[in-house]
Amino acid sequence: MEIVIALVFSAAVLFGADRLLLWLEARGHVNWRRKGRKDLSDEPTGEFDSMLSDRSRR
Repeated sequence: MEIVIALVFSAAVLFGADRLLLWLEARGHVNWRRKGRKDLSDEPTGEFDSMLSDRSRR
């Protein structure tokens, strides 16, 4: 019986976390399920990235 209670509690926590993240996503704070991840190759590179790339040897 204890394992059933633990599974129900775990499911309730996961459902609550999912609803919380969807609520935060609707307000633009996080990307969770509906909007997906950003394509990082489309993002501009910073100066630190350009310092690490060795273009002088090409």
